Amino acid sequence: MTVADSQRVAIVTGASRGIGRATAKRLAQDFSAVAIVARSAEGLESLTKELAAQGKKALPVPMDLKQPTAAAEVVTTTLSAFGRIDALVNIAGAVKQADLFEMTDDDWADGLALKFHGARRLTLVAWSELMRTKGTVVFTSGTAAITPKPALVAIGTINAAISAMAKAFSERGLTDGVRVNSVMPGPVLTDRRRVMLEKYAASKNLPISNAMEIYAKETGIARYGQPEDIAEFLAFLVSPAAEWITGSSFRIDGGEIKSV
Repeated sequence: MTVADSQRVAIVTGASRGIGRATAKRLAQDFSAVAIVARSAEGLESLTKELAAQGKKALPVPMDLKQPTAAAEVVTTTLSAFGRIDALVNIAGAVKQADLFEMTDDDWADGLALKFHGARRLTLVAWSELMRTKGTVVFTSGTAAITPKPALVAIGTINAAISAMAKAFSERGLTDGVRVNSVMPGPVLTDRRRVMLEKYAASKNLPISNAMEIYAKETGIARYGQPEDIAEFLAFLVSPAAEWITGSSFRIDGGEIKSV
C-alpha cells in the first residue's frame, strides 16, 4: 500500500445497520477514515465507538438524505474533517414492499427520495472532489432490478433505475477519471429481509423458520447472504485492485437468479 492509498477517505451511507454498517466496518480496515451517514444518530454513535475501540477513525454524520440540502452538508462535513474523499458507497434507502395496484403516488415519491435521489445528489456534489482524487463510486440496488414482480414493483423499478443511473455516471467518469459501478445484492439477512420473510411466512401460514427454509429451496440458494458477504465485495470494488473495473453491474445473490 502506498502512502496515498493509506490516506484514503470513504463515505458510506446507510451505515447504521445492515449492509451499510458491515461495509463501513470493512472499509475502516483499508481507509484511513470513513464518514458514516444515516438518519439514526444512535446507530452511528455506536458504530463510531466500536471502530474507535479497534483504533479506526469514523466520522458520524447523522443526516436524512431525502432532504435536498443533505448531500452538500455530508460532503462539506467530510472535507472539513479529512480534506479529501476517495470513495463514495451509496447504500442508504429502503423502498416499500407493496403490490403494483396498492402503491400510491406518495409511496413512489418516498421510495425515490432516499434510495435514488439521495444517492444521485450525493454523487453529484462529491463528483468534483472524486475527480481530484481519481476516486470511485458504488451504487447498491438489488436483484429485483432484474426480476421485477407485481408484489415488489417499486423495489424492482427503483433498483433498475439506480443501475441505469450508475451506468450513466460511469460514462462521464471515463473522461473525468472517476470509476463507477453498481452492485445488486440478493437475499441477504438484513432486518428488512427478515420483515419480507415474515410476510412470506404469514402468506403461507408457516413459522418463520420453516418459511426461511422453504424460500431458500424455492430460490435454489444454498444459504442466505450475510451483510459481510456484500461488504467484502464492495471493499474490493473501491480498492486499487479494481482500478480497471468501471461501468459494471454485479449481481451477488448466492445463485438465486438462474440466468447468466
